Amino acid sequence: MNTSDHSQRSSASELVDAATHARQHRYVREAHETELIEDYVEMIGDLIAANGEARAVDLAQRMDVAHATVAKMVRRLSDAGLVTSQPYRSIFLTDAGARMAARARERHAVVLRFLHALGVDDINARQDAEGIEHHVCDQTLALMQQFTNERER
Repeated sequence: MNTSDHSQRSSASELVDAATHARQHRYVREAHETELIEDYVEMIGDLIAANGEARAVDLAQRMDVAHATVAKMVRRLSDAGLVTSQPYRSIFLTDAGARMAARARERHAVVLRFLHALGVDDINARQDAEGIEHHVCDQTLALMQQFTNERER
């Protein structure tokens, strides 16, 4: 490793400066804030694509939560302008929700393909991709994509 490589990479045991540390934790907090929203929007999009509609009962089953939890989240998504719904009717993505769902689906696919390329079995790759997709920056995601593309050639 040359000197410039060493200055760009630190060992896990080195304590980084306070500003860098704070930036890292802020990034993770922001990812946590959007993680659940992205998961719901992505699932709504997937249900619409597969079934022509997204129903609260299907969301509850697939997200393994109570119907009341889904109702609360749908109100939150509606307030954010990501979905439209009416009581006892299907849930639909707005244009903004559809864009978010497409981006989440794309990020998920890149991470999943990357984990498969590393040799992670399908069950663990799918489970890990559910969390990783929300916590990688665009640069890391692009490098995962590049790595996977090179492996598939």
